[in-house]
Amino acid sequence: MESPELNFTLAYIVFSLCFVFTPNEFRTAGLTIQNLFSSWLGSEDVGFTQYHIRRTSITVLVHSALPLGYYMGMCIAAPEKNLGYIHQVRDSWRAFLLLSLFLQLASWTLVIYWSRRHWHNHPMSRALQAHVQPPHSNWGAVATSINTEFRRIDKFATGAPGARVIVTDSWVVKVTTYHVYMALQSDCHVTVTESRQHQLSPDSVSPAQILTLRVESINPAVRSFDIRLNSTEYAELREKLHAPIRNSANVVIHQTISELFLETFRAQVDLNQPYTLPSGQELRMSASSVSVDPCGVFPVWVDGLQAAKTSKDLRPGCPAGSPAPPVEPDSVYWTSVWCADKTHIQI
Repeated sequence: MESPELNFTLAYIVFSLCFVFTPNEFRTAGLTIQNLFSSWLGSEDVGFTQYHIRRTSITVLVHSALPLGYYMGMCIAAPEKNLGYIHQVRDSWRAFLLLSLFLQLASWTLVIYWSRRHWHNHPMSRALQAHVQPPHSNWGAVATSINTEFRRIDKFATGAPGARVIVTDSWVVKVTTYHVYMALQSDCHVTVTESRQHQLSPDSVSPAQILTLRVESINPAVRSFDIRLNSTEYAELREKLHAPIRNSANVVIHQTISELFLETFRAQVDLNQPYTLPSGQELRMSASSVSVDPCGVFPVWVDGLQAAKTSKDLRPGCPAGSPAPPVEPDSVYWTSVWCADKTHIQI
C-alpha cells in the first residue's frame, strides 16, 4: 500500500507545477495569481504597468512559499514524523524547513526593496526608465503612455497570461510570469528566427506552426527578447507592427490553413505517377499552381484541356453552373472528377 507521505508528495508536486505554469484547467477553475488576488491587483485595463508591477511582486511571494507549504502540508499528511516539533525531526527535514524559511524571507526582502520610492526599484520600473526620452520626462510618463495605448481596442494581443504578446501603436510588450519586456517600435527591429510545426494543438484539430521572433532595440539599455505566436496570427502582427520584420534563412511561414493544406497536398501530388487512361490519354498530377473556387472545387486538366464539370463535382448547395476558375494547364487538384470522355477518375 502506498504511504500517505508519497501520495501527498506526488499530489503537491503536480499542484505546484500546475500552479506555476497554469494550464487551461487551472485558469478555468480560477486557480491563478490574477484571480486569487484580483482585489489587490486592480484592473489591467485601467493601469497596465501598475497592475503588472503588483502581479509580478505577489507572484514571487506566492511561488517562494510553495516549499514552506509542502512542509506544513506534510505535518498533516504524515503526523507520525512529528514535523511540528523542530527539535525532534531528522536533520534533512530541519534543513528543508530552514531553506524554505530563508527562501520566503529573501522573497519578502526583495519585494520590499522593489517597493521603495513608489516601486522605483522594481525591474519593470527600470525597464521603463530605459525609455525615458523626449517627450517623456520620467518613467512615470512612459508608464502613462503604455497605459493609454493598452486601453485602445485596436491593439494586437495574443498568448496565455504567462506568455502574452501585446503590440500597441508605439510599443512591443511581452508579459511573462516574473517579468515584463518592452521595446519602443521606432527603436527596434524584429527577426523571424525559427518556425516549429506541431501536429497536435490544444486549440485546434489542425497542425499549428509556432513562430519565434527576436525583438532587438537600438537602445543599449533595452534587453532583447523573443516572442512566440501562431503563424495564423502573423499577418495581423505585421499589420500592427511598424518596425521592420526580417526573415532568417530557411524559415517558411504558413499564414493560413489553406497555405498549409496546399503545401501538404503538393507534396502528396508530387509522389503520384502518370496514369494512362484506357483511351490513351495521359493524366499527370503537377503542383505548379493551384486555384480554388468558392465551392471548394479543384479543376482537372487532361491533355491540356479542362475536364468536364458537372453537378456531381460540386459540393451540396453550390450552383451547377459555377464558372471554373482559371488555372494553368497540368495543374491538377481534384479528389473525384468526371473527364470529358465520361471516364471516372478517383484521385
